Amino acid sequence: MKSILKNISGVLAFILVIGTSCQKKNPVIEIQTPKGNIQVELYIDKAPITAGNFLNLVKNHVLDGGSFYRTVRSTADANPIKIEVLQGGTQGKEGVADVKPISHETTKMTGIKHLDGVISMARSTPGSARSEFFICMGNQPELDFGGRRNPDGQGFAAFGKVISGMDLVNVIFSGPAVGQKLDPPVRIYKVIVL
Repeated sequence: MKSILKNISGVLAFILVIGTSCQKKNPVIEIQTPKGNIQVELYIDKAPITAGNFLNLVKNHVLDGGSFYRTVRSTADANPIKIEVLQGGTQGKEGVADVKPISHETTKMTGIKHLDGVISMARSTPGSARSEFFICMGNQPELDFGGRRNPDGQGFAAFGKVISGMDLVNVIFSGPAVGQKLDPPVRIYKVIVL
């Protein structure tokens, strides 16, 4: 009997190891800049539309040659909604007008909150996100579903998180700016899948 139980537990352990090794991992991408590299895990498992779209942008080299160009910093003005993000993408880059907008995946749908280091899609109206993205500097609950950043209350579509290079994100975010425009912007050489 002990021999049978030992064999069964061995088989179960083997199945557990095989099952664990067969689980798909979320892809990791690397944003390469002249200041260094930033690695981001894309949460395909939680935000398949948004993360999948971003992964396609990377694989099709759409983001290569883009930049980090906008830094939104809290100020001491009367506006009660304080947002701090570093925005990047293809603004001003030729040949990206044909990037199609994607359906809006809210944080209510995905469960991904706008916490420090989370990457999310920039948009004007729900379903208008294309190739512009931002990284949260600190926790930004006003960007989640139900937040007050947009009057529609739909929030933004978070889809991943910086896993390496957040110190570099802070350096770029704190760089010289004229208003919200980084001066000069920080070029994105290329974005690759690791």
